[in-house]
Amino acid sequence: MPREHLDQSLRQEIEALQAEGRAKAPERIIVDYIPPAGEKGPRYILKGVNREFIRMNSNSYLSLSNHPALIEAADEATKKFGVGPGAVRFIDGTFYHHVALEERVARFLNKPAAKIFNSAYTSNCGLALALSGKQTYWIGDELNHNSIIRAMRLANVPGERKGIYPHNHMEALRKCLEEVPEDVERVILIFDGIFSMRGDYAPLERIKEIAEPYDKRFKDGVITVMDDSHGIGAYGKTGRGTAEFTGAQPDVMIGTFGKAFGVNGGFVGACEAIVEAVRQKADTYIYTNPLGVADCAAAIKALDICDSAEGLVRLKNLNERIQQFREGIDSLGLESIPGPHAIVPLMVRDTRKTHRIVQSLFDQGVLVVGLTFPVVPRGDETIRFQLNAAHTKPDVDDVLDVLSVFKR
Repeated sequence: MPREHLDQSLRQEIEALQAEGRAKAPERIIVDYIPPAGEKGPRYILKGVNREFIRMNSNSYLSLSNHPALIEAADEATKKFGVGPGAVRFIDGTFYHHVALEERVARFLNKPAAKIFNSAYTSNCGLALALSGKQTYWIGDELNHNSIIRAMRLANVPGERKGIYPHNHMEALRKCLEEVPEDVERVILIFDGIFSMRGDYAPLERIKEIAEPYDKRFKDGVITVMDDSHGIGAYGKTGRGTAEFTGAQPDVMIGTFGKAFGVNGGFVGACEAIVEAVRQKADTYIYTNPLGVADCAAAIKALDICDSAEGLVRLKNLNERIQQFREGIDSLGLESIPGPHAIVPLMVRDTRKTHRIVQSLFDQGVLVVGLTFPVVPRGDETIRFQLNAAHTKPDVDDVLDVLSVFKR
């Protein structure tokens, strides 16, 4: 049956998004990959564009997605078990590689157990379904990722059962804890490790310190949950992310294999009781097929590399490129938000200028993400740069050279 009325309504909704400046641009299509050579890091070819591009908008912080060892591990697993699991985990869809990856990521996180998901997004949603109840209260940072916000909605957290504190404002967090109702039995304190639009980090050691005095007030305590999807593998002395950088550990760690580890999938790391509750109660785990064995095998190899001398070399080069880029934009008189991470936001604070700089970078072979009003408030217009371990010193110099035209 024709659906002209629905089509018209949807077109009007899309037009409204475009008028508000919130519509997504057409998706660029990558059609070729050029491996690193000499002083040049990897380059990409886009459909319909006759030039090479350096990606400064990729989450693949350790540049592992094209690593021969990961490709070989994925190939071997696929040849043995096929390209898909054929069932959910509870109906004989669990293969050796699923269990091996869960054991490996638990060791990497220094947690007793872990459970893998198709993404960190579904990990957050699954955890919320597993831990929420009528006597549960949620507290979160105002800049938490959309997946955390959605997770709370999915778990039907009512407004009177949650508190939101201004970004990294520790006294406001303390006030949120003070205001938790007396009948609450369990408090979930949830936040990002690295905030993906800013590159700054949650002061985990302070969060734990503030939460500790309130722990005994509630039957099940104050449970700290950190989504360190952008942090795990990407910083810290050995790539353990925000926990290692701050010297503190959350009760529950959420993360992804899709960023620093260069593969696909997400995970929850915690004590055995929480992980088993997730296995039993998380709809986003129970009712969907798991990762394919290829992703699992590649992720195991990525974790092994991170724990090797090669991994430390990659992390060292990443840190050097971050320092080079930050020092470069400082020398140009450009503004950023301080942080140790590979996400380096350039604060432009003007929509038209942001569009102009993004286009100039594109025209000269650099892919970046521009964030403008109304996606961000007026005056917070930003260009997000993301450094990767395969970027070279000349690569970063070239990007800085493009930006020099816009120096203050």
